[in-house]
Amino acid sequence: MKFTLASIFFYCLFLSAFAQVKPDFNTEPKVQWRFKTNAPIFSSPVISDGVAYFGGLDSTIYALDVRSGDVKWKIKTSGELRSNVAIEGDKLYLMGGNGLLSCLDKKTGKAFWRKVYDNNALYIGERRYDFADYFHSSPLIHNGVIYLGSSNNQVFALSADSGETLWSFQTNDIIHNKPIVVGDKLFIGSFDGHLYALHLKDGRLLWKFKSVGQQYFPKGEMQGSPAAGFGSVFIGSRDFNFYALNTETGQGNWNMKFPKGWAFAATVKDTVLFLGTAEDRLMLAIDARNGRELWKVDLKFHIFGQSEFSTSLVYVPTIWGKLYALDRKTGATKWTFTTDGYKSNHLKYFKSDDTYRDDIYTIFKSSLDLIKAEYSMGGIFSTPAIDNDMMVITTTEGIVYGLKR
Repeated sequence: MKFTLASIFFYCLFLSAFAQVKPDFNTEPKVQWRFKTNAPIFSSPVISDGVAYFGGLDSTIYALDVRSGDVKWKIKTSGELRSNVAIEGDKLYLMGGNGLLSCLDKKTGKAFWRKVYDNNALYIGERRYDFADYFHSSPLIHNGVIYLGSSNNQVFALSADSGETLWSFQTNDIIHNKPIVVGDKLFIGSFDGHLYALHLKDGRLLWKFKSVGQQYFPKGEMQGSPAAGFGSVFIGSRDFNFYALNTETGQGNWNMKFPKGWAFAATVKDTVLFLGTAEDRLMLAIDARNGRELWKVDLKFHIFGQSEFSTSLVYVPTIWGKLYALDRKTGATKWTFTTDGYKSNHLKYFKSDDTYRDDIYTIFKSSLDLIKAEYSMGGIFSTPAIDNDMMVITTTEGIVYGLKR
């Protein structure tokens, strides 16, 4: 009898672990469906119970069936949506571009409650640090509490049931990244150049770390969302540095400095930190325990979105409309997928080998020209989402792709 119970117990553990493993997309997936919205999308799809949820710059939140792309529901809000939703049970939480935090029924979109927290975010679409400030803070839910940053420089802890403010913490500039929880600490970065470690229960400051700054970015804005693992919290700054800090003290464990620009897209998987860079256009695998580089590959394009993973592959989005599937152990490219915008507009800005055209500076005369190009190319600033044999990606051409393995 004991043997039987033990066998059942370990069998259940095996099934539970197996269920969490996502099978590989070993070859380039086929487009199962496309869904066209009215504006660019920077929000990453979040999948729950076979439905993908995301928001767009058209001020609309969408719920799409993952397998068919059919609209389950959509709701018009006010203000551009540049953050990801958070889901807990049957509730969906969304920070809108009008500074309004909404708690919705994920099945119908009906509002349970709405509250304004970010009074400066009435112009959140315009209230951007600069043209490269693509995202806004996404809510994190932990033990019944919502944590998020805001454009009025504050960190909030809110009741997930009612939206009541439990505590807030003031920084000295906007906060446009997603916080992370480690133990009893909340980590979040601010454009004032600090990474803050706050106590979960009352928001008191435990420690803060200031980036060193750089000639063109003296504040060293902490734009990337933090990641954590093995006693370190990781974050990228605009000062061209990527920092690994001791979670208890804020002291530096190690850092990497990149010659050309930023490294924001960090994700820890098992013992490996996967890091995407912008101007250096590199994807790196780093031992999260000691900072040792395992491999790096030149993907030709900037990376702002975090990666998605399956059993042996990592899926890396780039802002010019190309998605890479790389071997997690070696970095070898297994396949690439390109958006419709990439296929139609690639040669307007790039050579056939994905290097910039020789006359690119006559094409990109201003940041507005660059933004228009990013939009037209179907850039993938978001993180892909996998659900069984389907992968969903959102793009700046306003198209959502349902890719089938």
